[in-house]
Amino acid sequence: MSGISRRSAFGLLLAALIVAFCFSPRFRDIYQLPPHMRIIEGETASLNVAFPWTMTVNQDQAVKINSPRAGFSRPVSLEPVSLGKATLEFRLLGVIPVRTVQVDVLPSLKLVPGGHSIGVVLHSQGVIIVGHSPVAGADGHSRSPAKEAGIAIGDVILSINGVPVQSDSQVAEIIDASGRENRTVDLLVKRGAANIELSLRPAFCQDTRRYRIGLFVRDSAAGVGTLTFYEPQTNTYGALGHIITDSDTNQPIDCHQGKIVLATVSGIQHGRRGQPGEKIGVFIEEDQVLGNIEKNTPFGIYGQLSAYPPQQIFGDGIPVASMSQVQLGAAELLTVVDGQTIERFTIEIQKINLQESPEGKGLVIKVNDARLLDRTGGIVQGMSGSPILQNGKIIGAVTHVFVHDPTRGYGCFVDWMLMESGLVPRREKQTARKLFTLSGCFSYSGSLKIKFLPISA
Repeated sequence: MSGISRRSAFGLLLAALIVAFCFSPRFRDIYQLPPHMRIIEGETASLNVAFPWTMTVNQDQAVKINSPRAGFSRPVSLEPVSLGKATLEFRLLGVIPVRTVQVDVLPSLKLVPGGHSIGVVLHSQGVIIVGHSPVAGADGHSRSPAKEAGIAIGDVILSINGVPVQSDSQVAEIIDASGRENRTVDLLVKRGAANIELSLRPAFCQDTRRYRIGLFVRDSAAGVGTLTFYEPQTNTYGALGHIITDSDTNQPIDCHQGKIVLATVSGIQHGRRGQPGEKIGVFIEEDQVLGNIEKNTPFGIYGQLSAYPPQQIFGDGIPVASMSQVQLGAAELLTVVDGQTIERFTIEIQKINLQESPEGKGLVIKVNDARLLDRTGGIVQGMSGSPILQNGKIIGAVTHVFVHDPTRGYGCFVDWMLMESGLVPRREKQTARKLFTLSGCFSYSGSLKIKFLPISA
């Protein structure tokens, strides 16, 4: 065989080995690492870096590698040495750079885990269009000026005739007054991220004896969820773990103002296959406010406590763990299933989806506690926000239940809740966040049920 033929055969063999290696578990273990990791001061992150991989970190960076045989047969542990950033580089056979991972070392943080049932009252910015309502005219014919002008369900009216609107009754009054003065109504409407200006003329309704434009609107949402945590130094809290949406339009509610109060669980509707269960909750002393609501985000609601909730299991607080510390296997959740008593229930973490950017469904969990299964059937609505603990640390919160299997559901990482709360800084660059959506396979475990009926406008 000639020298050229030998070189060609060797090249083909080498290429085949590289391709085969790319499909090996060792390659997938490294390549599936998120390109950006967070480690909290005091944690130790373990990575499986077996032969033929090596891993290096530049000197004078925020982490150090602890493994005398790194890159051969033992897992490599990363130990933070200072707050700041570090860059890990993975090389094939110690030569070919294949993967880099940026690591942020964050200050240690202690939170008081919740589990309390809370009543949530949220007022939107503007009023939400939840339906069209034909206006009955004197000639016996009905029309809908708003629908004719192109206003759609899910739109939000921000102002009328230049006046910001915050309540459904205010909208009805302005429209009726404009009609009696024979004036057009100028609306500023929010649709998605865009603001639209529309003008229309109200129609006189024979049934109500008022001028209307043919809409059903709503300004408030109320329901029962679960407090996830609070930070005792700043009184910052997080709850629910998912965004509050309008029950009719399924659109996120832009928060204008709101409050949380204590709630008690008076009963449980058991979850069944195809039909998620529900906590039946009652507000306690709605005038005695626990805190305000400043933000309604894809990872829950956030604000400041004005009073500490009672009956804390971990009153002095416990550490948080970043997603790199979460392990498959045993964990527990804190929640209320009777009255106001917080209880600890065992669960199993079945899947971990390490995430580069904030998004839901980071954890797949399964309830295996016989007491909780007997009392609720698994994860039920009103349970979302229940803190998930593992190895004495807060790792996330319950967010969804699987419709086809109420014993299983999703959780979100505490990393994203801390970012939303402002307790840890956001990354300089982030990809667009995805909102939770409902489908036939899962639902919010704590969707807020609207209590306030819409009125005609």
